[in-house]
Amino acid sequence: MTENLEAASAALRINDRAPGFTARSTTGEVSLLSYRGRWLLFFSHPADFTSVCTSEFIAFARAHASFSELNCDLLGLSVDSLYSHVAWLRDIERSFGVKVPFPLIEDSGMVIARAYGMLDNSSENSGTVRATYVIDPKGVIRAIVWYPMNVGRSVGELLRLVEALQTSEREGALTPEGWKHGDPLLEPATTSMEEANELRKGESWYYRERRG
Repeated sequence: MTENLEAASAALRINDRAPGFTARSTTGEVSLLSYRGRWLLFFSHPADFTSVCTSEFIAFARAHASFSELNCDLLGLSVDSLYSHVAWLRDIERSFGVKVPFPLIEDSGMVIARAYGMLDNSSENSGTVRATYVIDPKGVIRAIVWYPMNVGRSVGELLRLVEALQTSEREGALTPEGWKHGDPLLEPATTSMEEANELRKGESWYYRERRG
């Protein structure tokens, strides 16, 4: 099921390589390696058949096409069994008319959750797990977002985060607070006197919108 997860750090950082794994899911066996070449939003939730998690899965399912347009796949995880996952997703479709099109993997032994730091090594349950990792096409963690168990994630913000990461990398620029598609980008701060001398009068060396 796992690939060197026991040796993975329980305190992953941005720019660390995401620990590899292979696991059963609601769409068959999945491996982290199979997502190379695409972005991946890998997220965990505390438990199936819970209200906040249900609201998140409905939102993720509805945003699935928008993530796909960004070449980004969705992959969910909880420590519940595969049978529980299947029953829950079927009930979401029956009760809310929303089909969840992405895999939900089982992690009954909490091996993957612990390898990603979603659970403390001494934890005996999944009560505090609501973590999200943005993994780039090379398998590197580019962002980590945590929410407490009683607060649902903003799927819209996670979609914005993925697009901001991609845009910043592609354009060699920075994205300011609340940036969304079409907004101005920021230039990196100048690092030499030569660059500083080329600034326009009144232009800040540390805050410059990209010129059109």
